Amino acid sequence: MTLIATTESRRLELPGRLGDPNRTLAEDRRADRRMVAALAALGLDREQPTPVSAFSPREELLAFVAEAEKGFQAVFGALLSTLEPVPGVSHETVTLAGADGNQISLYLHRPVRSAADRRALPCVVHFHGGGGVILSATEPCYARWRDELAAAGTVVVGVEFRNAGGALGNHPYPAGLSDCASAVRWVSSSKRDLGARNVIVSGESGGGNLSLAVALKAKRDGWLDALAGVYAMAPQIASPWDKPADLPSQSENDGYFISCALLGVMGAVYDSSGETAEDPLCWPSRASGDDLTGLPPHVISVNELDPLRDEGIAYQRRLVQRGVSAVGRTVNGTVHGAEVFLAAALPDVSAATIRDIHGFAASL
Repeated sequence: MTLIATTESRRLELPGRLGDPNRTLAEDRRADRRMVAALAALGLDREQPTPVSAFSPREELLAFVAEAEKGFQAVFGALLSTLEPVPGVSHETVTLAGADGNQISLYLHRPVRSAADRRALPCVVHFHGGGGVILSATEPCYARWRDELAAAGTVVVGVEFRNAGGALGNHPYPAGLSDCASAVRWVSSSKRDLGARNVIVSGESGGGNLSLAVALKAKRDGWLDALAGVYAMAPQIASPWDKPADLPSQSENDGYFISCALLGVMGAVYDSSGETAEDPLCWPSRASGDDLTGLPPHVISVNELDPLRDEGIAYQRRLVQRGVSAVGRTVNGTVHGAEVFLAAALPDVSAATIRDIHGFAASL
């Protein structure tokens, strides 16, 4: 009887849904209460149903992600509606030709400076979230994120890459990665005109995947010298077709703002056939040791209450094992990508990540 009680006690002490499969985000004592209140106001403090699966017909998946895109747009808009515009930032749009004959829009954000200030600044090329499937660089939350980075003292370039679904779809992998690579190479070749001295890539969620994949592609294709570093946030990098089982966060944080079911659907739309499940440019967690060796410095930032947390941690550890400068960072008490869309509720958390990205880029 004592053994049973002890075993039960230990089980209940485990974090999140490892301790209680029915635990909600609102009931998790680790969760930042400001975040919980903001999400609860929109009914997002509890798991949301996903009516399709990764194995549903593609037509059904595309219809679902199109509606999901509208939902995320509404949520992000509501969460950031009280924030004032970021002052002191200039904006410009540039269009370049993609490798597939398509047009890629780039959104340039730069701090307003005096004519006498001609210092070259670090440059961040930003890839937005959405699993490579939905959302746009023009979303207010991403435009604001780039403004915040620019105000901190960086040149920022947002990339409007092709999505696998939603309003900018139907363009599964490798279309989005191709656009991101084209953008980075253009920015690198245009540093003088942009007032930039180096180039790092950064993004969250699907944008985190693209950030890591761009570095892998740059090495494979022989233009790694264009890239000074990588700052990936909450990266979604393991294929839904063969996701490793030894990632406790998948169970621990499942349904906390996002679910493994939703991530599986997004992954199935991005990698439409599953034939590229072993391709590290599609799913960077599949990168070999040789793929990782010689990459530029990385920061892998994850959120404590994210189902994807352990994917990022595992990748950072593998980079270190291959001799790459790779710093791991965990943002405690927060859900997936919270720094970007919960800036109103968590201004200190958001500001800390902005400072860290700028500091990383400036250090290289």
